Amino acid sequence: MSQCDNNALRAVSIVKSTEQLQKDPAQTMATADALGSIAIDATHLTMSVTDPTAWATAMNNLGMVPVGLAGQQLVSDSLCVPGFDPNLSMMTGITPINPMMAGMRLLPPPPTQLPIVKEIIHSKSCTLFPPNPNLPPPSTRERPPGCKTVFVGGLPENSTDEIIQEVFEQCGEIAAIRKSKKNFCHIRFSEEFMVDKAIYLSGYRMRLGSSTDKKDSGRLHVDFAQARDDFYEWECKQRMLAREERHRRKLEVDELRPPSPPAIMHYSEHEATVLTEKLKDDNKFTEAISVLLSWIERGEVNRRTANQFYSMVQSANSHVRRLMNEKAVHEDKMEEAKEIYKTELLGVLTQFEQIVAVFNASSRQKAWDHFSKAQRKNIDIWRKHCEELRNAQSEQLMGIRREEEMEMSDDDSCDIPSKKARVEDSALAAQAYALKEENDSLRWQLDAYRNEVDLLKQDKGLHSRTEESLTKDQQLQFLQQTMQNMQQQLVAMQEELNNKKSELEKAKEEQTHVNALVNVLKEQLKNAKDVADANNHDYLPKENGTVSVAVFNHDKEKDSDKQSQALKSEKEALLIGIISTFLNVHPFGANIEYLWSYLQQLDSRISANEIESLLMRLPRMFKQEFTGVGATLEKRWKFCAFEGIKTA
Repeated sequence: MSQCDNNALRAVSIVKSTEQLQKDPAQTMATADALGSIAIDATHLTMSVTDPTAWATAMNNLGMVPVGLAGQQLVSDSLCVPGFDPNLSMMTGITPINPMMAGMRLLPPPPTQLPIVKEIIHSKSCTLFPPNPNLPPPSTRERPPGCKTVFVGGLPENSTDEIIQEVFEQCGEIAAIRKSKKNFCHIRFSEEFMVDKAIYLSGYRMRLGSSTDKKDSGRLHVDFAQARDDFYEWECKQRMLAREERHRRKLEVDELRPPSPPAIMHYSEHEATVLTEKLKDDNKFTEAISVLLSWIERGEVNRRTANQFYSMVQSANSHVRRLMNEKAVHEDKMEEAKEIYKTELLGVLTQFEQIVAVFNASSRQKAWDHFSKAQRKNIDIWRKHCEELRNAQSEQLMGIRREEEMEMSDDDSCDIPSKKARVEDSALAAQAYALKEENDSLRWQLDAYRNEVDLLKQDKGLHSRTEESLTKDQQLQFLQQTMQNMQQQLVAMQEELNNKKSELEKAKEEQTHVNALVNVLKEQLKNAKDVADANNHDYLPKENGTVSVAVFNHDKEKDSDKQSQALKSEKEALLIGIISTFLNVHPFGANIEYLWSYLQQLDSRISANEIESLLMRLPRMFKQEFTGVGATLEKRWKFCAFEGIKTA
């Protein structure tokens, strides 16, 4: 049998073992990976893995067209791991890891510098065969920003959504699959890194089951796809990151920004008084002087507030002497600190000298011979170190002394008497200047106290005047209220007096009528007696009739007098006519307020009481009726002159 026939038989055996593994799902994945890696020991297989003829025969038996196999090595000998036991169907050595194995996730594509070795991928419904490693990698378009969607072309015609999901769900969680009738689809993943795993499958040949039909096989082409949803989510994410970055930068700027100065209150007399007290306080002087400076820069100084500001400026000037005294105290403390430092430094230097003396004494032969070699070495090192420190301290002390000498004036070369005279003159001048400053500060303080006294007097006068004005206003208001109450009482008393006068006049008139009637009756009675005496008792009935006629005539005269009394003036007659016309137009009557509002348009001086009294004096022309019930009870006046004529 020729070598080609042997190679063909070996390829057929490999194919049969592959189909047996597909039919037996209980077989372990390690066996599938071992078969997928096709790592065959040379002791069990005489066919070389680099023989292109054997690979071409095997691919023809699988229904795959061999491409570019002429004299090219598909799998390197270095990848063939020895130790493969066909009885155990397991690799005794280290098995290459399949990136599509169940329970493991696809890794990102390895770097381009290293050779990429793709393996056969098995699933329940299909098998993926890797492309020829010698072919160039499949081309892809430029990756869109935020890409989560891939284009998958070259699908078998009989492929379904379930098969596609079964193959690509190993790359990660699938959000959506949109399959077309033209053997391609779009797959959208939940994360961006899953797209890289899907691109890894580009170039694989997909075969459904063990069928060799063209409709059940196809070469996959996976590429990046541009989707609006991906771009929108990417833009939202970028905007969120930009907002976070702006917020972070703002926080950094806010942390580096110096704190804002405290707010300066506005000027007022009360605030000026408080600020004057703060200026006198040494602890609050710094805060108060900044407020005073702000007020002056704002332009709060005017003719009215000049004295107040002058007193505050004077109070600020009074701190000059205090500051000079504090400076002198600090200078004295600094001099004392220098003296203490120099004294302490001398003490340290003395102790260094003593330590160096101890080391020198120890280095003498009387004591040096009793030390060991290591002890002598340590003592020598310590002595040298102590001498270096002593020299440094002595140089520092000499530097301090040289600085003190340099601070001395150049007048040391002059004569001592002239120097003493200049010193005395300068001391006298300084004393005179100090006395002058003290005198000025005392004078300024006196002026400030005077201004404060004047301001207090003004405030007190204003306060007293304000209190007096308040009391006067209260008294005036009380008197006005009292006058109003008295006026109201006076008006009420005048109305009562007028009513009583009218009642008194009526009573007098009635009394005069009664007296006149009594006198008439007396005279008639007297005449009747005389006639009776003269004409006997036969004429008594006739006389009684005449008397009754006279009484009736007298009553008639009385009624006419009353009616003449009711109509005292032409104005009342006009009012009666207008009211009669108004009530005649209103057959259901009208209340007194309605009448009064109507008559007010004609005569503004008329009152409701006058109208009501006029209506009450004419009961045959006007009558009063009550309408409504409860809270709606109302008095209405009606015109009844026509009824009065009929009854009369």
